Amino acid sequence: MAAALLDPGELAGLAWCLDAANLPSADLADPGRLFFRFEADSLVGYGGLEGEGADRLLRSIVILADRRGHGVGRTLVTTLEQQARNRGVERLHLLTTTAASFFRALGYTDADRGAAPRAVAAPREFTALCPASAAYLVKAL
Repeated sequence: MAAALLDPGELAGLAWCLDAANLPSADLADPGRLFFRFEADSLVGYGGLEGEGADRLLRSIVILADRRGHGVGRTLVTTLEQQARNRGVERLHLLTTTAASFFRALGYTDADRGAAPRAVAAPREFTALCPASAAYLVKAL
């Protein structure tokens, strides 16, 4: 699977997919975010990293509906984890309302949202866009 960094002008496609999946898209153009398009012969999904430093948010993971259920999500997350490692990230954090079991199967563990590092807890994704009921998961890379 190939990952390509999105240019700001390509965020509309990501926003459309996120909106269709009922996922947050209001802050995509804010600074400090890297989003990727994933392809395997054609577009299969998107995902991104947010923040700077050793702790970052894994976010906006969305697989096109017709590509779900074939292991694409697992491969996409593994590729994003490698992108994070290449940038010096030591831990990935995420919030999810629907996919906690998926991420737990990939080695992410439940954590106390109140104990999240400031670099992770400060952005809108964490403070306003994801509900307080969202599972907070962390994985050491």
